[in-house]
Amino acid sequence: MIKVAIIIGSTRPGRKAEAVARWVYDIARKRGEAEFEVVDIADFNLPLLDEAVPPAMGQYSQPHTKAWAAKIASFDAYVFVTPEYNHGPSGALKNAIDYLYGEWNNKSAGFVSYGSAGGARAVEQLRLVMGELLVADVRAQVLLSLFTDFENFSAFKPAASHEKSVNAMLDQVIAWGSALKAMRLESRRGKVA
Repeated sequence: MIKVAIIIGSTRPGRKAEAVARWVYDIARKRGEAEFEVVDIADFNLPLLDEAVPPAMGQYSQPHTKAWAAKIASFDAYVFVTPEYNHGPSGALKNAIDYLYGEWNNKSAGFVSYGSAGGARAVEQLRLVMGELLVADVRAQVLLSLFTDFENFSAFKPAASHEKSVNAMLDQVIAWGSALKAMRLESRRGKVA
């Protein structure tokens, strides 16, 4: 069974990402083929990237980086819950992603986004970043509108039809995450032999 992190991609006061992530988790935990955990980047108190050595080297010096790396390394796949700020993901999410390299490699990712245009442009940018990190991002995504899925632009009240979109995205994340986990295990066996 693979482990999937549902990452809360905002640290902003009054953020909506936490409510959205909990909703995704409630849908996901009804499934039996993976384990799910909500991971809040705010819990790691990551300052602007403060590691002197590039993350691809894996030589982390800061305690917060080591804790973040251990958490991310423990998963086989990710669901990023992201707002859209100025046609992109939050700076906090991009910063958290940039802290690491190898911990992301050869895993899968899906996206749940929200904004005035459903957060589609934030996801487009994240897809470019995932490619550089060797993350297989899946096609299915969940787009939530601030106009129709948030009462008065604040209280999260998603349309019932979005649950189908969440499950379609999770189907792909789990399939790719399982395949890539098998590949990573086979690669490790080959190195040991």
